[in-house]
Amino acid sequence: MVDQGGCSAKLSAAELNRVLRDLPVMKDDHLLVNISTHDDAGVYKIREDYALIQTTDFFPPVCSDGYDFGQVSAANAMSDVYAMGGQVLTALNLVMFPPKLPLEILKDILRGGQEKVAEAGGVIAGGHTIADDIPKYGLAVTGWVDPENLVTNDQAKEGDVLILTKPIGTGVIIAAKKNGLCREETYQIAVESMKLLNNEAARVMNDHRIRCATDITGFSLLGHAFNIASASRMTLRIHASDVPALPEVHDLIELGCIPGAAFRNLDFVEKECACAPDLGYNSKMFLVDAQTSGGILMACPGKYADLVLEELKNGRYPESSVIGEVMEQGARPLIVEA
Repeated sequence: MVDQGGCSAKLSAAELNRVLRDLPVMKDDHLLVNISTHDDAGVYKIREDYALIQTTDFFPPVCSDGYDFGQVSAANAMSDVYAMGGQVLTALNLVMFPPKLPLEILKDILRGGQEKVAEAGGVIAGGHTIADDIPKYGLAVTGWVDPENLVTNDQAKEGDVLILTKPIGTGVIIAAKKNGLCREETYQIAVESMKLLNNEAARVMNDHRIRCATDITGFSLLGHAFNIASASRMTLRIHASDVPALPEVHDLIELGCIPGAAFRNLDFVEKECACAPDLGYNSKMFLVDAQTSGGILMACPGKYADLVLEELKNGRYPESSVIGEVMEQGARPLIVEA
């Protein structure tokens, strides 16, 4: 086992649930999305045709190059806005940086983040920096969405088709890179995948009136799928063999390159899954790998699925795949087939 990589510094879903369950849920007529469904961002209605999306994310470096780290972290933070069907407006830098490191590294991180925000059509409006022993970077992001186009994780319907827009395995590859087990070419493919914005996926969802989705990040594919299933009161069936993987990921898992975050994700979600008897251990660990800046998992009405998939594959997400379907609520929120 390799206990590094991905968003392993995050609290597990189980730990967060223990903290949040005793807190009162704040309610307001303008608050369209709060923490009650564990959705990707909060949404606050300003007027009938305009609502703000608010989210934040930051973490320690997932790559050694400062510029790449800034790009990846910014793309990851903005992904929540796209998962809600919105567009990015502004962002604030969140920076923790060791005084002993050269400031040129900090400059590279900030430049990477700023360029990625500009690519998204947003602007950096400021931020906050503190000294810390371990560098960390991210953004507090404000986006907007027409409430008519709002995408949430509680609107999956029976018969919907599950489409995933990016391959998974970033946690495994990051861990392998840190331990000298990964080819540079494979690592660079993972970095480019993490840099890729989910903005075009948001546009496709709006164009085809898809109203249920989430982005795949630290809680893994199964963890985020569980959030959709529980919030929507449905059961999601996932076909493990149809889930797209980054290069060499299955081989690296076979070598035992499994980040610690994957085990924490498995502890949380395993009891929620009805797994097929022929689903191997390594396949399970692949599905609970903690992702950084992963793709969008959308619940697409069946009649639009072929068209949506074709548009995604012909656009910025050529590895988009149908990985399952939404079913009537059963004994378990998730069914995982080999």
